[in-house]
Amino acid sequence: MLCGSMRTIVLLAFVLGALTPASADSIRCRFGPGATPAVTAPNKPHGSQIPIDTIVVAMQENRSFDHYFAQLRLQGQPHVRRVPKNASNPDPTNPSGPPIPRFHETSYCECADLDHSWNGTHHEWDNGAMDGFTAANTNACNPTGSRTMGFYDSTDLPYYYSLYSQFAIADRYFASALTQTFPNRFYLYAGTSFGHIRNDFPTSPTEFAPPGGTIFEALDNAGITWKIYFSEIPAGFLFAYVRDHAANTAPIQQYFNDAQAGTLPQVVFVDPLFNLSGTESRNMENDEHPPANIQVGEQFVASVANALMASPQWPHAALFHTYDEHGGFWDHMPPPPACLPDNIPPMLQSGDEPGAFDRYGIRVPVVVVSPYSRKHYVSHRTYDHTSIIRFIETRFDLPALTRRDANADPMLRLFNFHRTPFATPPALPPAPVDEAHRLQCSPSGAFIDPVEF
Repeated sequence: MLCGSMRTIVLLAFVLGALTPASADSIRCRFGPGATPAVTAPNKPHGSQIPIDTIVVAMQENRSFDHYFAQLRLQGQPHVRRVPKNASNPDPTNPSGPPIPRFHETSYCECADLDHSWNGTHHEWDNGAMDGFTAANTNACNPTGSRTMGFYDSTDLPYYYSLYSQFAIADRYFASALTQTFPNRFYLYAGTSFGHIRNDFPTSPTEFAPPGGTIFEALDNAGITWKIYFSEIPAGFLFAYVRDHAANTAPIQQYFNDAQAGTLPQVVFVDPLFNLSGTESRNMENDEHPPANIQVGEQFVASVANALMASPQWPHAALFHTYDEHGGFWDHMPPPPACLPDNIPPMLQSGDEPGAFDRYGIRVPVVVVSPYSRKHYVSHRTYDHTSIIRFIETRFDLPALTRRDANADPMLRLFNFHRTPFATPPALPPAPVDEAHRLQCSPSGAFIDPVEF
């Protein structure tokens, strides 16, 4: 039962959320920070009604849905939305000539990174035309920017295609903002980027403390255990609160040890190996960020998922696998409007594209791996990274951090909590690192420009 003052604060938050305009496209943003799942979705399960005791989040880097899974409709999951016929982008070297179509990419690593900055992503989106990807990605090694139109299929990513075919996925899951890595990861942890549109680093020990706090503070306040398992450095260290609670982080090997022992905490974040440099970096970096070898990242995620499926905690576990943003790769689906997370505007600089945090980013893949995951299922509802923290909030009856997560769909539709289709984990193919492609990604071509998350 809420005390009188707390009840007043929560009700005021609801009112502020309801009265704040969403966007010109008119969406409903009924709830504000502090809204509990019992209020925002009174007829849906929450708290102990959800039989998930261990939640694992594995967020990889920089791949769009169409780049990885447009072929899934033809190779295992026919309910995924189809790519439009003759999908293409203009050739920036010959705007009046034939456009550049989609094509099956034969290289597993890129000659250069792609543009996924605030400005680049807004140019790619082009007010919903989705036709600025090639022009934004011209490079000395790829003058037409055609690499943005490349896609992979089940011959390239066999583990992913099997995982995404068997478990529940969503084909309208978007990054949280039309920009790059750090701001989008901020939404995963805090429901907002609190104004940031770039990969900004804190410059003092107290910096990066969002006004509404982070999911980590909310978990601690409720007595819910959590940990970040990292391969290089915890992404959560961007936040002052996590830096002050470094005991809640551990090297990635500890994840595998804890999964095997059945001692994973209640909420887990798994971070890959980010931003290596050197001649062999493409075959070592496992975050899937271009120009890294895609199969190395797939193999890392397979090891994380397989460890959970083999764990004593599997009967009551769920893993969310997704990507922070699109990385500059083309996707055909225009991002819809989104609830403003708060009243903090973007930190625009001279020359930046105008905009606000009232629209989702480019669409990215997501799958829910759980005994309770709906079998062979595709949800067509709209989600973003705050849907994952809303699921965490829903499971543990936590209040929303911001207006965005208060109104986010918690992805319950991807589960059936009355039965366990995957009580016994399914047989999945290996996640190979093909030798020919590994050699193709090796020293001969130290990449052209530096990775920028």
